[in-house]
Amino acid sequence: MTDDAYLFLLDDASAQLGVPPSAVGELACMETPAVRAWLDAQGSTPASPHLRLLPPEETAAVPEGAERLPVPLSEEELARLRHHLVPEPLARVEEELLAYRDCAGGRDGLIGRALAAGVAPHRIVELTGVDPATVTAAASG
Repeated sequence: MTDDAYLFLLDDASAQLGVPPSAVGELACMETPAVRAWLDAQGSTPASPHLRLLPPEETAAVPEGAERLPVPLSEEELARLRHHLVPEPLARVEEELLAYRDCAGGRDGLIGRALAAGVAPHRIVELTGVDPATVTAAASG
């Protein structure tokens, strides 16, 4: 398995393989001279309906003989790409998990600030739903 994602061109734009790069949002790799030169050599553009992108773990699915180019993606770009590859019900759950991660990421700091402001530990447990050990750990950390 490679660590690079792959840009590739499909003969049939209606094929359900990969994700059009434009659907993933801004990708730094699309502005690189290597990608621009590759697209020019293929007579293609970043907006072509034939241009697709697959993450590293899916590159074996690139059709044999398809024009392809390995491209590095940031972790955030790779997460967006993977998100577009999953079915809609899974995508919604993934969005909820990301939202939870984002709001829970500062949980201990928030609990610490609440304690410092004088909110009683039992009240923090009631308001947040976390167990008392979590409040105690945040107080010591």
